[in-house]
Amino acid sequence: MSTINSPTKGRAHLAGDAPRILVIQAPYYRNVVEGMRLGAMAVFQDLKAEVETVDVAGGFELPAALRMAMKARRRWDGYLLLGCVVKGETDHYTFICDAICKGVMDLAVENGAPIGFGLLTVDSLAQAEARSRPDRMNKGIEAAHALVAQIALARGWGLA
Repeated sequence: MSTINSPTKGRAHLAGDAPRILVIQAPYYRNVVEGMRLGAMAVFQDLKAEVETVDVAGGFELPAALRMAMKARRRWDGYLLLGCVVKGETDHYTFICDAICKGVMDLAVENGAPIGFGLLTVDSLAQAEARSRPDRMNKGIEAAHALVAQIALARGWGLA
């Protein structure tokens, strides 16, 4: 069975071949998303993973891009989604966050694909920046570790 260390600490370990990972990111808040991506890349570097990155217009487009990737001829061992939605003065934030989360969850359940979900849903840009710094709070690192754990689970059950 594939193993990995603690989801938020240390180096990632994954038995078997280096994973192929697709990062789908919505860089509307470019510095925030880039900080999370760099954190995740450090995790993937430990695994010598083959990583491709694509940009989408915004968080709302993440589930559709994930679905397209799952239908593509190219196959990845897992998918990492990165984005950030900052609360504003209207209900738009709630509708967008709910739609993204439901869309991603529906795809995860339907397809059983390993997915790391790094979508920040925050009240302020300062909160997002705090969660994208290169330290223990980096949510890109956490999402990457979660993805690696899902890939290990899929491999352990003979699904990947």
